[in-house]
Amino acid sequence: MLKVVEKFISINGEGRRAGQLAIFIRFAGCNLGCSYCDTSWANRDDVHFEPMSAEDIYSYVKSTGVRNITLTGGEPLMQQGIHELLQLLSNDKSLYIEIETNGSISLEDFCDIPNAPSFTMDYKLPSSNMEHKMDTENFDTLTGTDTVKFVCGSHEDLKRAYDIIKKYDLSEKTAVYISPVFGNIEPEDIVEFMKKHNMNGVNLQLQLHKIIWSPDKKGV
Repeated sequence: MLKVVEKFISINGEGRRAGQLAIFIRFAGCNLGCSYCDTSWANRDDVHFEPMSAEDIYSYVKSTGVRNITLTGGEPLMQQGIHELLQLLSNDKSLYIEIETNGSISLEDFCDIPNAPSFTMDYKLPSSNMEHKMDTENFDTLTGTDTVKFVCGSHEDLKRAYDIIKKYDLSEKTAVYISPVFGNIEPEDIVEFMKKHNMNGVNLQLQLHKIIWSPDKKGV
């Protein structure tokens, strides 16, 4: 059984399908403790969750009529049964499956799934205090259907993101997004950095759900 702390329909607030309707399935638990985490409540040992099988989740998804699915957390790839869920969802070619992962878990074991999900993988930068946990071998696994996301909270983060993008030639192999830690750095500063460093193929993204609703609101 998978530990589901939230399931709801909203718009995708970020990523390749930002602005489109999506079903969100949020799982309990994470192996990191980022300084700016905005879902730390879902990572507590005592968090309330609904035990759901892969079949339960698939039935819920199909009942909604929404075709974009975002699996998030926490860290979804830590969940027992996640491989089975991904296989079940991926068998339905009418669905678009995105799984948000924190960059510390190897993706290699999930690449044999037919109609594989699209990975949105974070690379944690210095202000997160979690960069030492990053598995850079994942950069060899990502494809053109995946995304690398850099959440920046400082100019030091921006410089580090630039170095990583260049070192691994990320903008040539997958989608690359930079977003601000909400309230810590101005989007204008990120744009100016991108202009200064001629960052072709890199996307600035703002979290739409934090603009439309209160930044602390759940279920959106």
